[in-house]
Amino acid sequence: MGDIGREGEAAEAVDDPVGVLAGALAGGAVEVVDLTQPLSEATPVIELPPHLVPIPPLRVHAGPRYGDLPDAWNWLELAEHIGTHVDAPIHWFTGRDGLDMASVPAGRLVGPAVVLDRRAEVAADPEDLLSVEDVLAWQREHGPLPEGGWLLVRTDWDRRADDRELFLNGGVTPGFDAECARWLAHESPLSGVGVQTVGIDAGRAHGFEPPFPMHYHLLGAGKLGLTQLAALDRLPVRGALLVVAPLRLVGGTGSPARVLAFVPGGDGASA
Repeated sequence: MGDIGREGEAAEAVDDPVGVLAGALAGGAVEVVDLTQPLSEATPVIELPPHLVPIPPLRVHAGPRYGDLPDAWNWLELAEHIGTHVDAPIHWFTGRDGLDMASVPAGRLVGPAVVLDRRAEVAADPEDLLSVEDVLAWQREHGPLPEGGWLLVRTDWDRRADDRELFLNGGVTPGFDAECARWLAHESPLSGVGVQTVGIDAGRAHGFEPPFPMHYHLLGAGKLGLTQLAALDRLPVRGALLVVAPLRLVGGTGSPARVLAFVPGGDGASA
């Protein structure tokens, strides 16, 4: 009888996978973790070289109020690349013939995620660079990178986000070396890569060959970058499902995004 019951449950899962997920969410077997930094006028914005026009911070303007009612709507001035946001392929000249934010297929924004823990290395060296060998070593321990999924690099840099100077750190931030950027773009099955720093490239990547190799290679290969993530400590090493929800901006080179992860409930997340 028990076997018949389990077979029935399996058949139900095949017939109604969305219902099974909804039940898991309602029952706590699956938890939704918000990986998005709050977006405000105090949100740190990347500092560009002096010869470039600086990216302005978010500005919130009050809209009209109706009589004595407290309700109102606001209007915003904001950059595409601010806060937790997506870099689209056309953000870089290598992807100029690629996808803008309005053209990224919705299916590319949902996929399995794995977490590579780089906390110890970044604590020892805030300019730490991830190499191909580092990723291969992670795969030997945890299995292959997910097809159509996301590699999220945990540095706990998000804990600096409330302090602009500490978060930007004078341009001293971790990232990827040039060969790792090329490998992730052209030899991995990923849809995108996510980081907890202000940009997908390391702070000193302007001096690499090519300069800003994550932008050059990853976006040039039609993949996506995801920055300023929070709460990666609440995700398991593998087993999370990532949902990225940017604005569908026509011609957009990027967009602020709400980023959610579905993770196993209870003890599923790593410490």
